[in-house]
Amino acid sequence: MDRAHGGQGVTGATGDIKVLIVDDQRVVRDGLVLLIGMLDGIEVLASARDGAEALRLAEELRPDVVLMDLNMPVLDGAAATVALRERMPQCQVLVLTTYADDDSVFPALRAGARGYLTKDADSDQVEAAIRHVHHGRTWLDPVVQERLVTAALRADAGIRTQDAESSRREPPHPETLPDGLTQREAEVLALIADGLSNGQICARLVVSQATVKTHVNRIFAKIGARDRAQAVRYAYEHRLTGPRSAG
Repeated sequence: MDRAHGGQGVTGATGDIKVLIVDDQRVVRDGLVLLIGMLDGIEVLASARDGAEALRLAEELRPDVVLMDLNMPVLDGAAATVALRERMPQCQVLVLTTYADDDSVFPALRAGARGYLTKDADSDQVEAAIRHVHHGRTWLDPVVQERLVTAALRADAGIRTQDAESSRREPPHPETLPDGLTQREAEVLALIADGLSNGQICARLVVSQATVKTHVNRIFAKIGARDRAQAVRYAYEHRLTGPRSAG
């Protein structure tokens, strides 16, 4: 394996969560290798300095989770995430970057990242995020969650303005849901946005795992989401978060 341009291998125990670290700053890569290398049950396979190298290493090493920076030369993190999710859909991407602004957060989530952390996260947060995304759950930094809520509120304000202008022409339809979602699907989507796993949704709604999986698949197909992170963003933008009644 050629690591002459920034990649570096680290060995670990078989059966661990296998991680690839991607960052253009050598000191950050080395620090993450040391930090994650001390976590039980998590193995650092290698590190890469840009998105292009990350794709080469990912195809060779088959990591479970890629810890991805966004602002990098050659191929940035968002573009690398899109390519990685297309080539290796079983591999989850956890963004770990300096910024949590709209120009960084939303492209990363649209690209298919399942989690988003800023670089001031402590080791416990990094470990929890890796484990969450590895098991198919979403992990969002509190700052990112706040961004999503803010975006939802802005969208809500725009919708309210449009509603006020149209209320004189036609009656409102409070039960109308976007993209053909049913009431039950909207309820499941709200629980996804709350961070619940399929098993937890199953227990909450008192339905089978197969039923929940069917709902989730239909939701993703209707809203065009590739993963739970994109579904969470959609739920916030369309005001589908919080308690709902399936009716």
